[in-house]
Amino acid sequence: MSKRNSPEAKRAARERLRIERERQAKKDRTRRQLLVALTVVGVLVVVAGIGIAVAKLNDKDSSGDDMAVTTGGAKAEKTIDVYEDLRCPACASFEQAMGESLQKGAEDGKYKLRIHLGSIIDDNMGGSGSKNAARALGAAKAVSVDAFTAYKQQLYSKKWHPQEQDDKFADNDYLLEVANTVPELKDNKKFEKAVKSKKYNKWAKDMIASFNGAEIQGTPTVKIDGEQVQPQDLPAKLKDMGVDLKTGGDSTKK
Repeated sequence: MSKRNSPEAKRAARERLRIERERQAKKDRTRRQLLVALTVVGVLVVVAGIGIAVAKLNDKDSSGDDMAVTTGGAKAEKTIDVYEDLRCPACASFEQAMGESLQKGAEDGKYKLRIHLGSIIDDNMGGSGSKNAARALGAAKAVSVDAFTAYKQQLYSKKWHPQEQDDKFADNDYLLEVANTVPELKDNKKFEKAVKSKKYNKWAKDMIASFNGAEIQGTPTVKIDGEQVQPQDLPAKLKDMGVDLKTGGDSTKK
């Protein structure tokens, strides 16, 4: 009898076949497990990406890629964007004349009001007041949007806004002195620590980068639904939108 057909040879062949089948089965199981693992990882990456995107949108307070702070009228159909530099004297005059009416109209739901902060004066004249005040406003926003709004109003007020050449906003002690006029920020240790530690440095950098990306040539710049409006024309525009400029309230209410 040929050795190839001997019982021993047949048993050996069957054993080799069994081992080969087990090896192949193990290989198939490994492949399936790897595919399942990759699928799970892919789903987790997608979910994580959605979560990050939502978080970023929430942080930006607006749609798109800008870092605007919405201070009122979040659900309104129309949108007013205001681009400002905290050291800018023209912005201070604008806020003193129109800021209250703009804010009240937004709170009455006439439009969504979004604030953008830049650093044109820092960049052109030197200093760091525009950036530093933006950081402080970022810390105020972390307290509340109302605190952000009230603090911005005080920074632009006749009492506290410095001359353009005077870089007072670079001084954290001065910024905190102004903040003490805002009830939510007065003696607020967490806010004070955030200002002194420059915790919101990245927030301010992102805000200013967003401002620069909008290619704004000067401040203040006002846009209604994306169309630039000259500051002197804004009162008429607001009146058309139902804002009572005498009180900043709703001119449609009797």
